[in-house]
Amino acid sequence: MWQLLKQIARTDTPDERVPEGDDAWRTESQRIQQDILDVLGRALCIREIDAGSCNGCELEIQALNNPYYNIEGLGIRFVASPRHADMLLITGPLTLNMKEAVRRAYEATPHPKLVVAAGECASTCGIFKGSYAVCGPLSNLLPVDVTIPGCPPPPIDILRGILAALRVKHTTLPR
Repeated sequence: MWQLLKQIARTDTPDERVPEGDDAWRTESQRIQQDILDVLGRALCIREIDAGSCNGCELEIQALNNPYYNIEGLGIRFVASPRHADMLLITGPLTLNMKEAVRRAYEATPHPKLVVAAGECASTCGIFKGSYAVCGPLSNLLPVDVTIPGCPPPPIDILRGILAALRVKHTTLPR
């Protein structure tokens, strides 16, 4: 313990500058809110489903809720029931144990519904490809609107994927 305290006392404070952040996406917040209102007329409600992932994607999705990204302020929120959702955000490969649950969640989601496959596992099975417990990618069971590549994808890419799905649905909805 004393050795650790001595080392702390001998260590100088770092003189490196803090790197500048990339806040370019924040300037688009008004446009993002307007896009959501144009498509839905209210907040975008997302039901996130883990279909059998390693939880890497879930950690990145949870980062969207922190004050840095503040997706609640953009008009995007997560809900507990697919009956209240506009979008299903699914992570992980489609496992045998979750196949029926994912199908039921999709059927319970009201129309018009969006499906976003987040991460390599949801789109190609990733490292779980060929496992006896995996049915395949999500697109084998559901029509996927947008896939977000990455293992795990960073929060900004997840946000871009969500917005891309909204824009796809906005162009296909009858006016």
